[in-house]
Amino acid sequence: MTRAKQLDAAGCLYLVATPIGNLEDITLRALRILKEADLIACEDTRQTQKLLTHYEMRKNLVSYHEHNEMTRAPELVIEMEQGAKVALVTDAGMPAISDPGHHLVSLCLRHKIPVVPVPGATALVAALSASGMPTEEFLFLGFLPSRATDRRKALKALAGENRTIVFYEAPHRLREMLSDALHTLGNRHAVVAREVTKLHEEFARGTLDELSQEFTRREPRGEITVLIGLPAENAAQVPAASVPLPQRVEEIMREKNLDLKAALKQAAREIGITKRAAYQRMLREKD
Repeated sequence: MTRAKQLDAAGCLYLVATPIGNLEDITLRALRILKEADLIACEDTRQTQKLLTHYEMRKNLVSYHEHNEMTRAPELVIEMEQGAKVALVTDAGMPAISDPGHHLVSLCLRHKIPVVPVPGATALVAALSASGMPTEEFLFLGFLPSRATDRRKALKALAGENRTIVFYEAPHRLREMLSDALHTLGNRHAVVAREVTKLHEEFARGTLDELSQEFTRREPRGEITVLIGLPAENAAQVPAASVPLPQRVEEIMREKNLDLKAALKQAAREIGITKRAAYQRMLREKD
């Protein structure tokens, strides 16, 4: 039996991404799945109803959130075993990515119920793409611990991390988190992406020290994604004025026996820019 026929013949769980702010950021496929679903399980029925009303849909909704998922998940599995097609959504973004959903997915898989992702907008990808940070490799942490001691411990474990670090943060904890990151990780370059895709979208860029001062002067609001760049010593390994990038790439190729592509990637990491930006800079410097 093909996968399409299997989905038609039995119940199924669809993980449907919803807009993270702008209601236009939803796919045609997501709208079709929501229309065809027998039941929509949502983090907040009121929030999901706004989306459905905007697209003139009337559907059966049931709540599914972190406080009831242990009891609600088995109920939904029973529905799907009886043939129901269930769409799981969260208030914004992709279910199970720093949002409820993982427990239901695991339970469905144990019961041989198909799980189908219907991808769309996520704050993580949107913020990273426009941050200006290196994107070839990154580490996503979800939310840091809310308690200060636990948060500092988690940040301390990242001291040797050489990838872009991305996580979500609550507005009322942003000031303390930036201060903790500064004293734990050093004065790295960072970006605070706020209200991404919404009316008051903002990308605040600077060092952790500058951003800590900035958000001490004003009250941060809205949904926040924080991105922290490479260690300062790595970014300073190749001063822009003293070592031309083409020369550094050649050195890496000789020292580590790497091809041009791999050597360029390492050189880009060292100076804290993307591989594409490094390639363009290398061409300019050769000229």
